[in-house]
Amino acid sequence: MDAHVRAEWDRLRTVVLHRPGIEMFFGLLEPYASLYERAFSRYGARIEHARLEETLRHEFGVRVVLLKESILAAADTHPGVRKLLIDAARESMNYTGDQEEVRLAWLEFEKNIPAFDAGHFFNILLLHPRIDVQAGSGTRGIHLAITERQPLSNLYFMRDQQAVTDSGIVLGRMAKPQRLREPRITRFLWETLGVPVVHEVNGPAMFEGGDFMPMGSFALVGMGDRTNRQGIEQVLSGGLGFDEVGVVQQPVHPLIPGRNHDPMVNMHLDTYFNVVSGGVVVGLELLMKHAKVETFFREGDTYRKEGVETDLSSFLRQKGFDIINLTTLEQMAYAPNFLCIREGTILAVEVDQIVKDVIKTLATKAGLDPARYGALYAQAQKDYRFLRSEGQFFPHKKEIYANDIDAYPMIFENLAGGYGAAHCMTCALRRG
Repeated sequence: MDAHVRAEWDRLRTVVLHRPGIEMFFGLLEPYASLYERAFSRYGARIEHARLEETLRHEFGVRVVLLKESILAAADTHPGVRKLLIDAARESMNYTGDQEEVRLAWLEFEKNIPAFDAGHFFNILLLHPRIDVQAGSGTRGIHLAITERQPLSNLYFMRDQQAVTDSGIVLGRMAKPQRLREPRITRFLWETLGVPVVHEVNGPAMFEGGDFMPMGSFALVGMGDRTNRQGIEQVLSGGLGFDEVGVVQQPVHPLIPGRNHDPMVNMHLDTYFNVVSGGVVVGLELLMKHAKVETFFREGDTYRKEGVETDLSSFLRQKGFDIINLTTLEQMAYAPNFLCIREGTILAVEVDQIVKDVIKTLATKAGLDPARYGALYAQAQKDYRFLRSEGQFFPHKKEIYANDIDAYPMIFENLAGGYGAAHCMTCALRRG
């Protein structure tokens, strides 16, 4: 299977998704620690995800590859793949407690391997369990405690574990401990599908796919809370073929004063900026004007920095792009996190279905820390009044129609509660 993307607006041919499963349940037990923005319905999220999958398949004719289902199908068909899955599960789980009980538990696990289906071992990878067994009194009087250690509740955000570039797949390294094990599972998928990984980012470097945007003749790579300088240097040294790369510094939000900025409000490049076509982008210019850009040009097998730093808005206008500006509230309601299907056609977020949840969450934050979030909350309220009076919630904006953009809005009221939307949930494996 081929993996290759040169421009975000080229026709989407193949995409990888992961249907949220039991790991989301554990994430919702503690949303904040699971990197979720807020609590939401797991049942509702699964329905929304199924609609996304069906829309991509049937409305747009995109080939959809499912992470778990693809791995399980390969494990059921090829004994070698099943063995690799079992080995990975064995490494992921851990028994603790009474020495004799631990010994017996491991023996029982090994004995039962033939009885378990492949999904059993995949779920072990998702949940990373520690099983504590303590001997009690009487027959089978064993005290059992099972702890899920950093369950991969964000795995449905399939954009971030890797970036698909003009050279192929660059496997990333996640910045947060909650997500650190995710690339191990996606690497298992690429090996199963026979898709080569052209480069793998190694620690202490960090690189996440939401910070990568292919732009045809050049590429943009975000640098900040989720992708650091070392990560970008590794990607430039072995993962790209573009002649020009713009490194975009994650901006500090001007409405969050002082040193206590909140990088989650614009954690990745694709949370405040995205591409509609070869001539139009969408973003929050308030942030884009504060996002500094360093330009690098290919020189043999390496890149050299050249020119004067500029900001993202100016950089893109110099490249001939028009910018559709968003309000602060629309940006926080994931308007830029749409998925471009082909030139001038996007699968968009129905923003007016999310804004009330965003404002409610902001109200809570502002109530607890008014100095930090008060100005942001006030701007969101102001934006809501304006957008409601004008009937201009993204994607139903006059600028969208003026630029002849076909926008297919979808409701992600629950899925967006995990801090992302259509772009974050999709790994575009092949375009063109």
